[in-house]
Amino acid sequence: MKATTMIMLNSNSILSFWNSMSDGYSDGITKRLLPVNAPLKIFSTYKYPENLCGIAFSFIQSINVSVDSFKQMKELSVQLLLDNSFEGNKLLIIQLKTIKNKDVFACLCDNLIEAIQKVKTDKLAVKEVINRLDKWKTLFEVGVSKGLTIAEQQGLYGELVFLHKLLKQQTLSLVEVLKTWVGPDKAMRDFQGNVWGVEVKTNSTDNASQIVINGKRQLDETLLNRLYLYVLSLEVSKMNGQTLNQKIDELRNLFFSDRIALNDFNMKLIEAGYYDCQSHFYDDRCYKQRTEKIYIIQGHFPRIIEQDLKPGINDISYSINISSCDDYLVSDKELFSYIIEVYHE
Repeated sequence: MKATTMIMLNSNSILSFWNSMSDGYSDGITKRLLPVNAPLKIFSTYKYPENLCGIAFSFIQSINVSVDSFKQMKELSVQLLLDNSFEGNKLLIIQLKTIKNKDVFACLCDNLIEAIQKVKTDKLAVKEVINRLDKWKTLFEVGVSKGLTIAEQQGLYGELVFLHKLLKQQTLSLVEVLKTWVGPDKAMRDFQGNVWGVEVKTNSTDNASQIVINGKRQLDETLLNRLYLYVLSLEVSKMNGQTLNQKIDELRNLFFSDRIALNDFNMKLIEAGYYDCQSHFYDDRCYKQRTEKIYIIQGHFPRIIEQDLKPGINDISYSINISSCDDYLVSDKELFSYIIEVYHE
């Protein structure tokens, strides 16, 4: 490992540091100390002649860390070494193995750096690194996409609309509200409390009466006191309405005063497949809200649940004509009053 230097660039993104390190060095890994106020020393790293980017963290040797579970990652190399630059320290290095996904990796690193700056102790900072690295392992194992599909963009927009409505209730803290948004975690439903759930479905006006249900448990309320279905109908165009990026910026402004909530929100976006470095993919697709309806799932609401299926049937998907479900309509006041009520019991 070559000597440590410290630089300050106009852009705070680690991508700018990597670009500044891209030539003029001999073979091996070079690291540069990032000018951030954090419990750990954080470095950008660059490996020659392969031109591979990375990030590294220096911390005292008494903090026990295991990287064994990250040894077999296909796109990332994780090493734990002695830090020759700082006596008594260990160095955790996370390095890309190929030049692809450099921009996405930069997004992940920037988000991690921001998170560490909000942590008070070095032990908590190291724990944050390991927790995030565990999430990165999942992201890179399934493959980093080249952007969200049209269906994924629309679905994420719908979840963000409902998240915004829940935030407007101003009864729960920002962090508590974000904990209920479990869609990015690939949970069974998009929003989940202890005894309630909300599944969000978004459709366009071309097929406004049809929604697709994925799985035998998505509309199964058996283990919940209340399960709701929120259906948002959108008009999609290139010029008229709000883009996915604009909706995200709108919500980030709400989280601006709470840095923990803002960081949690940004991490959920990453888990949902939204990376700021790919935001330009979504600049010309606009959404205008046409109608929204909320249904309570109970009784004879048309759906397939696990007990209806013969043994051996799995991974089902089916559509519902939602226009035939008016008997189960409820108001948003009823929905949010119930959520608030159970949080104060």
